[in-house]
Amino acid sequence: MVVVIIGLVAAGAILSLGATGRDRQLEQERDRLTALISYVRDRGAMMTTEYGIRCGQHGYRFVYYDNRTLSWQPEMLDDTLRERKLPTGLDLQLVIEGRPIVLDDHALDYNAAAASAAAQLGGPVGGSASGANASGTGGTAAAGDSSGGAGSSAGLGAPPLDTPAVDDNTPQILLLSNGDTNSFTLTIERPSAHHSVTLKSAADGTISAGDIQQAPS
Repeated sequence: MVVVIIGLVAAGAILSLGATGRDRQLEQERDRLTALISYVRDRGAMMTTEYGIRCGQHGYRFVYYDNRTLSWQPEMLDDTLRERKLPTGLDLQLVIEGRPIVLDDHALDYNAAAASAAAQLGGPVGGSASGANASGTGGTAAAGDSSGGAGSSAGLGAPPLDTPAVDDNTPQILLLSNGDTNSFTLTIERPSAHHSVTLKSAADGTISAGDIQQAPS
């Protein structure tokens, strides 16, 4: 029985990594996230709506800035931008403005009733929030920390320090309607195989996705 279990585990690893040693699952998640970012940036530009990504250790979700409530809200109307959980064995590492952020999956929680009420008002409403400050809720170790920010993100204020995590939709990554973003490095990794792939923002607002990297064992 033990031999059978070991065989199944080994087979799963082979399927995940592929016959050539490529981590197909990791590549798929990289390509999915890259496509979603491109999609939401086009959507934000068309609707003049500020979007962002709120990351947990094992997943992420998209949020938008609601100019009626002056707060960040989870995207509820577009199923393409629903919450995404990474496959077992993969996790996220995030650096904002050169500062590592400690991610927690509680960052993926949200107040469903409040989000539903906001969605019933019609979902994202366009309008630039120019000049804003996108600072997060405090120290670099906070899961909700969105330290740093593009100059045009001003006014997208963070919630008070005592705001419960379930009501905190402040994104760590900003995807603004004018094409700007804050400085970030987002890595999807498979610690067990020392594989990783990184998405990184540039000063001109572009976001690039690298190849799969194999770290030394």
